[in-house]
Amino acid sequence: MKQTAIITGASRGIGKACALELARHFDTIVINSCHHEADLLATKEAITSLGTNCLTFTGDVGDYSFTSSMMQQIMTECPAIELLVNNAGISYVGLLTDMQINDWNQIIRTNLTSLFNCCQPIIPQMVKRQSGHIINISSMWGISGASCEVAYSAAKGGVNAFTKALAKELAPSHVRVNALACGAIDTQMNACFTKEERDALCDEIPACRLGTPEEIAQMVYHLYQSPLYLTGEVIKIDGGYL
Repeated sequence: MKQTAIITGASRGIGKACALELARHFDTIVINSCHHEADLLATKEAITSLGTNCLTFTGDVGDYSFTSSMMQQIMTECPAIELLVNNAGISYVGLLTDMQINDWNQIIRTNLTSLFNCCQPIIPQMVKRQSGHIINISSMWGISGASCEVAYSAAKGGVNAFTKALAKELAPSHVRVNALACGAIDTQMNACFTKEERDALCDEIPACRLGTPEEIAQMVYHLYQSPLYLTGEVIKIDGGYL
């Protein structure tokens, strides 16, 4: 059966690495980005060079109207959706008392509401086929919380709870839901830190370095290939940090 994988937030970083890894195993890859259209098209070019079909969508998966339209088009044009990787995410570093309500709402929309927006339309297809896997890219801060990242930590904690609850809901239909709680990964999201701050962070990580997007992508595919009985898990991949 020809199969499709969808990756949100795939113009660069973890999402791009996941798209390139999965392009080696799926017939069609669908990628999305909210802002970085040029980077998204570069990712598409890399995917098609592997001989894999690729569709791109530019828009905010935190917006229900856009995401619903995107998903309907994907379900119309693509083979069976076997894997959804909810990767789109943004961060906010700063004191909660300095945060504005618009900042809070944007963090929640992008990191958590997007999961509802992406999952809700395609679940009936997966349930009907009795097959499918949803993998949510979360964070270790959703487990332990991070000072000066309260909104991000709260959103990722929500992702973890969403994962566990939806896994129970879909397990009777043989549809799996899991999450990866990523540690400090070398992406644009961490570009705001100075060299001194990055070095201090690496000193706290037992593996003594940041993770790479490619390592997360490899884990996504390994998780996709794991036994059907593995569902509802939030798996840490953080270099031993927590």
